[in-house]
Amino acid sequence: MTVRVGLIGAGVMGGDHARILSTAVNGAWLAAVSDADASRARAIADAYGATTFPDADELIADDSVEAVIVASPDPTHKALVLACLEAEKPVLCEKPLGVTTGECLEIVGKETELGKRLVQVGFMRRFDPGYTAMKATLDSGDLGRGLILHCVHRNQTSASYSTSEGVIANSAVHEIDIARWMFGEEVVRITVIVPRQSAHAGMQDPQIILMHMAGGAVVDIEAYLNCQYGYDVRGELVCESGTAELTPPHGITLRRSGQEGFGHPEDWRPRFTDAYRIELQAWINSVTGGPLAGASAWDGYAATAVAEAGIASLKTGTSADVRLEAKPGLYDA
Repeated sequence: MTVRVGLIGAGVMGGDHARILSTAVNGAWLAAVSDADASRARAIADAYGATTFPDADELIADDSVEAVIVASPDPTHKALVLACLEAEKPVLCEKPLGVTTGECLEIVGKETELGKRLVQVGFMRRFDPGYTAMKATLDSGDLGRGLILHCVHRNQTSASYSTSEGVIANSAVHEIDIARWMFGEEVVRITVIVPRQSAHAGMQDPQIILMHMAGGAVVDIEAYLNCQYGYDVRGELVCESGTAELTPPHGITLRRSGQEGFGHPEDWRPRFTDAYRIELQAWINSVTGGPLAGASAWDGYAATAVAEAGIASLKTGTSADVRLEAKPGLYDA
């Protein structure tokens, strides 16, 4: 079975999804593209033999589209995902699921009414081989209980529209999701600490984020979006009887002039190439009757709730509790 996929959003993320879906995923065909920039949509459609739609809602409603990827700007996500649910079509939505917890809960409520899961949120790190190996190690019990998860999230430079709040809601939210997934439990309290601001940043950057998990583990995140030297994600899980640390992927280790090292990419795409490919394949497999994969709409809501509490902590300089709505039984599976 080949799934006919519609893509909404033909920017950097949408373009990458189109390429991976068309060249590295089995059982999928990019059938349709829609973007506010018609020329950008046309370029991707021409490259992969897809049809363009001037309106995203028309793409969702069209019978030629069986599943949808939403990679458009964040404020459009809620309405587009709800339209997919109305049409009862599976949807992979890039994070965030909604820009507020209220938006996310609308989606959770609609999906619960339908009685079946159709939404997957694009937290691709859950599919990264390093993170999956780390979680498998923790789940095996070989190292005892997990005590601390150290995280580093550095970007070379931030986008022109980046904000202090966005450091948490748009960047560190990946670590928020990974922490929930790694430990299999919720964040109950979050504290944001602000060192002096980098001269390269027009906002509060870097930030240190501390999260207390329901089971007692602690997660610390260094989020630094203007580190200058490249994109760099690190992680170390400290357990009772040992540690598990991510090994950053790189092609070669170069030795010359008395030095040894390897380069860092400019952005996240080379670092998580495998994660995006595995994520898309798992999503297509689930659409065709395979097991559910990836972050659910509830996970998208929970991550946004933690981020909102983090933003409150950033503004007040105090810790903030994380309170979630009652979890619908749909998401217990």
